[in-house]
Amino acid sequence: MGFLSNNMRAGAAAAGGSSYTPTTKGIFAFGAIGGGTNTAISNLVSSSGVVASDVAGVGTTQRARAACSYGGDKGIYCFGQEASARTTIINLVSNVGVVASDSSGAGTGTNGAAACTYGVGTAIKAYGWTSSPLSESNLISDTGGMASSITLVGTARWQPAGAAYGEDKGIFAYGSQQVNPLYNISNLVSNVGVISTDVTGVGTARRNNAACSYGTDKAIFAYGRDAGGTYVSMSNLVSSSGVVASDVTGVGTARNYVSACGYGSDKGIFAFGNNGGDTNVSNLVTNVGVIGTDVTGVGTARANMCTGAGYSTA
Repeated sequence: MGFLSNNMRAGAAAAGGSSYTPTTKGIFAFGAIGGGTNTAISNLVSSSGVVASDVAGVGTTQRARAACSYGGDKGIYCFGQEASARTTIINLVSNVGVVASDSSGAGTGTNGAAACTYGVGTAIKAYGWTSSPLSESNLISDTGGMASSITLVGTARWQPAGAAYGEDKGIFAYGSQQVNPLYNISNLVSNVGVISTDVTGVGTARRNNAACSYGTDKAIFAYGRDAGGTYVSMSNLVSSSGVVASDVTGVGTARNYVSACGYGSDKGIFAFGNNGGDTNVSNLVTNVGVIGTDVTGVGTARANMCTGAGYSTA
């Protein structure tokens, strides 16, 4: 799978290439059951935010993976943690939500990274853990190909979350060194995939939270675990210009290792997680960024997927 360079992408955009179209459906896949048993099962999310029953797993069972959309209407799961090793495995998701078998990615095996879309059809994976926290990224082309690692500016960390904002840009925020210290810093991603230096933190420092887009050009970070080890449910909205707002009082079950993705073109969903035990509840996000109360769970309760991915524009 070839990689589309930033110059080629910029040229395509200038020539009137495809425009931004948000995805309508989502997928949650992989993760850990009971804190230690990896799985590859998946659950599709409809355009109305309904989580479907388990689909049998494809590919190597893993947890702590990075995931997001790519190619406008498809998804990608990349890297992660097998039972005893970190991987560079990639699993692409088609525009009808079918997870492909394993393929090999570029770079060093990593877990606890995050990913988000930027530009037109392209994506980026960043941060994570090998033997220590990382400050590096890999660009993902609009065909799902992954480029070699790039060293970043900003604070090395793992277990942050990422989401798209402003229709063609992205943001990574929160995370930790290992257990402590925890961070509330953020790093913006330009529409050509360049990650900025640290932005002074807003909101409660935490890790193992999740993020997704809403309202077509905004994002939301929610849930996680704070420096005292308390499971939290607060959220932080991100404006269309990438500004993170102060904490909003939480709704729903406080938990960490939660997963999130967009659905319905302008809404989002947080689902699964752990608060001492695995859960499969979900919480819908409206197109103005309001998180709803718990929805009774569907599918196998699990955690540590890290995030979900959007797919389909139908």
